[in-house]
Amino acid sequence: MRRFRALPAVLALLLGASPAFAQDHLKIAIGNRNVGETFVTELGQNAGIFRKHGLELDIFYTDGGGETQQAVISNSAQIGVAVGFLGVLGAYAKGAPIRVIGSSFTGGTQMFWYVLASSPIKSEKDLAGKTVAYSTNGASTHLSVLALQKHTGIAFKPTATGNAAATFTQVMTGQIDVGWAGAPFGVQALEEGKIRVVMKSSEPPELNRQTVRLIIANADALSRQHHAFVSFMRAYRETLDWLYTSPDAVEAYAAYSGMNKGAAKRALQEFLPREALDPDRLSAVDSVMTDAVSFKYLPAPLTQAQLDQLVQIPERKPQPLQ
Repeated sequence: MRRFRALPAVLALLLGASPAFAQDHLKIAIGNRNVGETFVTELGQNAGIFRKHGLELDIFYTDGGGETQQAVISNSAQIGVAVGFLGVLGAYAKGAPIRVIGSSFTGGTQMFWYVLASSPIKSEKDLAGKTVAYSTNGASTHLSVLALQKHTGIAFKPTATGNAAATFTQVMTGQIDVGWAGAPFGVQALEEGKIRVVMKSSEPPELNRQTVRLIIANADALSRQHHAFVSFMRAYRETLDWLYTSPDAVEAYAAYSGMNKGAAKRALQEFLPREALDPDRLSAVDSVMTDAVSFKYLPAPLTQAQLDQLVQIPERKPQPLQ
């Protein structure tokens, strides 16, 4: 009988020691809800994928990659998603405690710049002296605006306007000449004829092949709780696989974005292709560093040793040189 009386205590010890019953808590900062790849983490959380990997996420949204980066630097969030590559390079070079644990978007298929349908601005040639929006300093929209200015050779005025919704309001009310948007945001207004596209981030060839946004981690938290970040990236990869193969995922994305199912499917296929969201893909890093020096984010390119310290993608899958 003594053996059976001891059994509950033994079971309690075993359950307490099992990682399957312990949830790691991580705060996740994400720039600009419903713009680009910012849907991935929340939909994975809602589908139970992160919980399956032993994670409980506290997700909050910011007005752009610059704010997301600051949240990670201060450890208000342990992970930041959709953070501009240039801003990360600049912050790391100044000693900020951040590390790259994944890519969140590569290429220029997703962002565009627009004007009111009634605007006298018809093309890039009409942009001289005009205000052209980006979200926050260091965000991928900032990199794109600077790259577009370099590509066109036109002296317009890059202007920080915050998130996509706030920017849309500023364009509608005449506070700024040219707004920025990232699919799926803005696509419905285009189809309804309220706005017109004047530039796309895919236009500069060098930008179209660069990794532009990253998943970053607080370096101290990464060191202390490394297993949780490994689990996060495992769950993130699994979420992407689910999103691009399951009909249920398309319906979940449609509900999240406020689009109908057909538009949601188009957004995933046309503007947000799976390969662009590959978290293991860091493309044209040398080109990104050249831009970082040119745009004064870096005094000089990072050394290989610095890059090896900065980039710590857990269980990274081999990628072809690009």
